[in-house]
Amino acid sequence: MAQMLNIALPKGRLGEKVYSMFEKAGFECPSIKENNRKLIFENEELGVRYFWVKPSDVAIYVERGAADIGVAGKDILLEYEPEVYELLDLDTGKCRMAVAGPKGFKDDIRHTLRVATKFSKIAQDYYSSLGRDIDIIHLNGSIELAPILDLSDVIVDIVETGTTLKENNLEVISTIVPISARLIANKSSYKFKSEKIDRLVKALASQKED
Repeated sequence: MAQMLNIALPKGRLGEKVYSMFEKAGFECPSIKENNRKLIFENEELGVRYFWVKPSDVAIYVERGAADIGVAGKDILLEYEPEVYELLDLDTGKCRMAVAGPKGFKDDIRHTLRVATKFSKIAQDYYSSLGRDIDIIHLNGSIELAPILDLSDVIVDIVETGTTLKENNLEVISTIVPISARLIANKSSYKFKSEKIDRLVKALASQKED
């Protein structure tokens, strides 16, 4: 029997997109497309086992070895700095991490800037690099509400189209970093299954060039 490669995929649209890339790369698992509530899907012949997890949990599964490889957003890798190898930028799930605030907002450096975000580390690192003093307000959802209700001056969040910002009278002030989906690997799995993982990386990289 082929050596099993355990792959953690992010649930949702991005995961489905990524799975079709894996399928094209010759790592298909037909049962993943069946309409059922199963969480783990195997193709014993090819030696691949897939499972769906919450996008923000992928890096934890990979770092702790429950998955050999997985797909995580660059935002998660920057925020949590998991001990994993980043093997490839998949050029999908593209968006950006940005600072946004009320239209026409001017930063008054005499005051500590109040920043609402769920990405506290990214925000802290960004403002530290600018030498700006900030007060971080860690929130888990509806970050856009914070400046509207004067809980914060600005927000640091992922921006895809910017529609939500516009609808709430907010705008992007600056882009911190572009974000996309990355293929990551568990460090010890990579040692033991490098041949199979490298084959996948090569096949995925060649799809990007098409």
